[in-house]
Amino acid sequence: MGKKRHTREEKMAAFARMLDVLDALREKCPWDRKQTNGSLRPNTIEETYELCDALMKNDVQEICKELGDVLLHVAFYAKIGEEKAEFDIADVCNHLVDKLIFRHPHVYHPSQIGSPNPRPLPYGEQEEEHEHAKVDNVKQVLDNWEQLKQKEKDGNKTVLGGVPVSLPSLIKAYRIQDKARHVGFDWEERDNVWNKVHEELTELEAELRRDNKERSEEELGDFLFSVINAARLYHLNPDNALEKTNQKFIRRFNYIEQHSIKMGKPLTEMTLGEMDALWNEAKVMENNEK
Repeated sequence: MGKKRHTREEKMAAFARMLDVLDALREKCPWDRKQTNGSLRPNTIEETYELCDALMKNDVQEICKELGDVLLHVAFYAKIGEEKAEFDIADVCNHLVDKLIFRHPHVYHPSQIGSPNPRPLPYGEQEEEHEHAKVDNVKQVLDNWEQLKQKEKDGNKTVLGGVPVSLPSLIKAYRIQDKARHVGFDWEERDNVWNKVHEELTELEAELRRDNKERSEEELGDFLFSVINAARLYHLNPDNALEKTNQKFIRRFNYIEQHSIKMGKPLTEMTLGEMDALWNEAKVMENNEK
């Protein structure tokens, strides 16, 4: 039996309670009082990664807890903005909602699809559905989303302008490719990507044989980019896939280390054959548990 759902009033009251507590802490707690955008930023990154860890584990309680931590940071930055008379949490919410309405014309203003300045309807209102404005699949929604972003007054000026510079490289590569796809820059047939993958691998191997480190690094980047492209075309998330492999390696290596301790034999004194045998034991155990 699932958890009882809260009413809209209860949700609003909980949000207001969070804002009240933040106001009190900002005024009365020495640590909270001294925080700035700059001092909070590293913590925000850490909290975001902790949320990502919980999501990967599908740990419902941890997801709920970490979402709260991330939400606190959102409210904290808005509180700092309010103190500087720049913006507050209402501005943050209104900006978000206006953007969502603008980027979902098929939901909120179907009669204005194609208009450069769609008119947001009053809160709670919605136009009648127009037959010509139906959006039948996710791809259409995402394509419209990317095109509308460039029409916004403060939106992205270029197709790739919205990709954050500080994104981890693997995720950035995926986002770059995905954004280019929305304007038609993509393989006509996804199977064709494998020729590119094999081509880049061949070029990487050639540079490695020449022992040219600079060129090898460049070709390695091209090869990884092509593999990420293949993953995207087959609807696989490369970041999630790699993290699952990271966790699998950690589990199996920990198994080797635990057995080395039981055997009283340090890892540095074990042969590769002995470690491989334990690795395969861990692999068989995992497969039997599936």
